[in-house]
Amino acid sequence: MTPLKIGISMRIVKDNDYHEERDALSHDWSIFSELTGIILIHISNSKNVISFLEQMDLDGVILSGGDNIGDTPKRDKTELDIINYCINKKLPIFGVCRGMQILNSFFQGNVSSNNTDLHIRKSHTIKIVNEKLKLPNNEYSVNSFHKNLIHEKFLGKNLIIFAISDFDNSIEGFFHETLPIIGVMWHPEREPNEFNQNLVTNFFKTRLE
Repeated sequence: MTPLKIGISMRIVKDNDYHEERDALSHDWSIFSELTGIILIHISNSKNVISFLEQMDLDGVILSGGDNIGDTPKRDKTELDIINYCINKKLPIFGVCRGMQILNSFFQGNVSSNNTDLHIRKSHTIKIVNEKLKLPNNEYSVNSFHKNLIHEKFLGKNLIIFAISDFDNSIEGFFHETLPIIGVMWHPEREPNEFNQNLVTNFFKTRLE
């Protein structure tokens, strides 16, 4: 079987010693790609994104985590261009943490800031509240590294909740009603167990059909 070729967005980091911006991606994603057989294509924030995506002939895109929307406008623009391109080409998008948040923003939703540390460097249970993804269990333990939350009243248009936190009912996972788009608030790459590997690979293979 031909391996999936998936583009992935990157965060921007600044090196004050060299006065330059650099794109960066956690090593966790490299390990995740080796375990799943996915070929990751790094999408730079300095390229003509549309032209690059056209040349790469991708099977889908992951919007990675890290940083808040608005921290690096160049990254925001890159990821919004990616979303528009994928929608036009009907390519699947998997948003992780920040990636989920920018998808929610794209569809006119919003996020709220969490003033506690209950979602920072913790593990907790999520409840599956929609059967669309055909997951074998109703509950899963996931990691948590986010300060922002998405509540139902701030959910973007045409997005459907499939997972919520067990202790505050904040949204942990959604998918789009008609487009092959999914977002999760946890980091599959930081805990590449069977659940997370299958969640990512099955999504790109089935596109939520």
